[in-house]
Amino acid sequence: MADLHTVNKSPFEKNSLETAIRYSMAGSSILLLEDGVYGATKGTAMEGMVKDAMGDKKVYALRSDLMARAIKEDRVIDGVEIVDYAGFVDLVEANDKVQAWL
Repeated sequence: MADLHTVNKSPFEKNSLETAIRYSMAGSSILLLEDGVYGATKGTAMEGMVKDAMGDKKVYALRSDLMARAIKEDRVIDGVEIVDYAGFVDLVEANDKVQAWL
């Protein structure tokens, strides 16, 4: 099984998302939460990097954090799966370990 990488910092303030993508292996999952969800938005400098990562990784964004930041689902990069808290728990259970990138 693969690992779950969580990113809770905005990619416009820290390089946590870039680091998570770089160090995660093929088959891993990356969950964007809190300010990390800004990395899932279309039309930003992060979009190309996230799309490239989706070639061999799954990328998720936490719905409640998107809503808290007024990011509508139609602004989320195509292919990024939006999950709720139960989906977050499912991701933790489905992976060998969780690596938090702060």
